[in-house]
Amino acid sequence: MRLILKSLLALSLMTAPALAESVDLELVFAADGSGSIDDDELRLQRKGWADALTSAEVLNGINDGPTGAIAVAYMEWGGPSSQVLIVDWHVIRDEASAKVFADKLMSAPRGAYGYNSISNAIDFSVRLVEQNAHEGTRKVIDVSGDGPNMNGRSLEQARADALAKGFTINALAIRRPGSGRPGGPGGMSLEDYYGQNVIGGPGSFVEIADETQPFALAARRKLLTEIAGTGGATRHAAR
Repeated sequence: MRLILKSLLALSLMTAPALAESVDLELVFAADGSGSIDDDELRLQRKGWADALTSAEVLNGINDGPTGAIAVAYMEWGGPSSQVLIVDWHVIRDEASAKVFADKLMSAPRGAYGYNSISNAIDFSVRLVEQNAHEGTRKVIDVSGDGPNMNGRSLEQARADALAKGFTINALAIRRPGSGRPGGPGGMSLEDYYGQNVIGGPGSFVEIADETQPFALAARRKLLTEIAGTGGATRHAAR
């Protein structure tokens, strides 16, 4: 009997779920890897986020949080069936941990294909957070892209489902005047389209990268705002 009890105890310890690691923020970078983004632009986005994460300003912002750590993952999206996890969850708490993430991001191969399913990217990002081993005070999906949603399930529904689960969705509009690339429908600016249709949740906002504010600067500003949890720097959600 004693042997059976010991065996049952050992089995329960082996099968008990591990406690989630506490962090101040669970953040998914959901970056545009669709057909409108060439290899140079893909690298520009990745380097912008990598440089932002390893910058002294962002690391100081992370350290100022109650836990002093955030959990991040990076995915790229294309068409409805193309969401690719580029770098799995990492906890960033110092320069060394940030560099590990940045190095993996810059060396990973390209994988997404097709055109613009922001809705499916949001769904994929929600699942990434729900299945990770972290517990953050806030859950944020950071969508960056150069065009509107074109395919996949209803963006309105994907957004609503994420917000109902307590997520905040922010966006970075990559605006290139004269490029011939789509903004929002009906002549709407891309940042206004993202503001009305993509972002939502407490303090949600749209940041802009364009000729006057390069992607690297926009990414750092945006990440600092998200870590601080102070609300948007450019456009706020009205919902």
